[in-house]
Amino acid sequence: MSGPSSWRRAATVMLAAGWSHGSPAGFRLLLLQRAQNQRFMPGAHVFPGGVLDAADSSPDWVSLFAPRHTPPRFGLGPEPPRQPSFPGLFHGDADGAALPDDVALRICAIRETFEEAGVLLLRPRDSARASQEPSIARSPPAGLADWRSRVRSDPRCFLQLCAHLDCTPDIWALHDWGGWLTPYGRSSRRFDTTFLLCCLRETPRVEPDLAEVVGYKWLSPSEATECFLSKEIWLAPPQFYEVRRLENFASLSALYRFCLDHPLEVPEKWLPIVLLTSDGSIHLLPGDELYVKGSDFLEKNMSIDKKTEEIVTEGKVVNRIVIHSPHLYEIYMTLTSKSEHGYPKSYTAKKSCTARL
Repeated sequence: MSGPSSWRRAATVMLAAGWSHGSPAGFRLLLLQRAQNQRFMPGAHVFPGGVLDAADSSPDWVSLFAPRHTPPRFGLGPEPPRQPSFPGLFHGDADGAALPDDVALRICAIRETFEEAGVLLLRPRDSARASQEPSIARSPPAGLADWRSRVRSDPRCFLQLCAHLDCTPDIWALHDWGGWLTPYGRSSRRFDTTFLLCCLRETPRVEPDLAEVVGYKWLSPSEATECFLSKEIWLAPPQFYEVRRLENFASLSALYRFCLDHPLEVPEKWLPIVLLTSDGSIHLLPGDELYVKGSDFLEKNMSIDKKTEEIVTEGKVVNRIVIHSPHLYEIYMTLTSKSEHGYPKSYTAKKSCTARL
């Protein structure tokens, strides 16, 4: 790529739903399969989400949330501490009349989930927002295909759909989880993506749009890992990292309780720095001893004349994803977190997977 990248803001929601259909118990994650003709991550299994649109932050939403929920934060609670932006990464000035970022990004994730999967994360306008239990998705409306086509053509129509159903986007069911920035060289399109998490009591009906999304799976974190290693699905490194992070939670209630107990923690948004070795690559993440947080690596990779195994063996303080092949990643983690579920555990599968694959 020549010249600085242009960054597009985006939001994705990890839908974790209660599971009672056989074993193992616990929860399942919704993974959507992108069509092969998509420019970004063709064929990958991803969490629902997409690019932020001006309609998502429109002040027109204020009247729909009224009178029970009022601006600027519509009952989301105190504004969370702001994380410093990555050096050298700039966004345009915000419209003073627009909704706050954390509200707009939630609306974006909810709208995109409807567009891609037909799942409506909405709440009746007159309902109380406080809840100590996971949410329930709303049943799809009559004329789903027509509404979805209209919203895809013009995101402003999502507000019209919500008004038609006398609902608001259930922004309170989406919890801050973190975020990822597309590393240099991964694609000519780079995204600043906020990751949100939503716990649902039960799996909703999913209807892929058969355009951007051609299939889906409900998988536990361990099942998603196995499907990736067996080449049944493909996960990008951030999705693999988050799946392994969610492996820390034994049940939906434990995951939901974690979200409720950590509402004001600063969500971490990470730009991986790609370290090219003589025989592979390593995605370095903040906190790793080799990570350099500065604009120097916004538009370039690091490289070294050593093999991947040498780098791994030498590492003492690490937070990294080792890319052995498109279907074989490993996670190395020695950092400690304030909360026991803050980071994934180290995950090495090379020997067993090499024999199987």
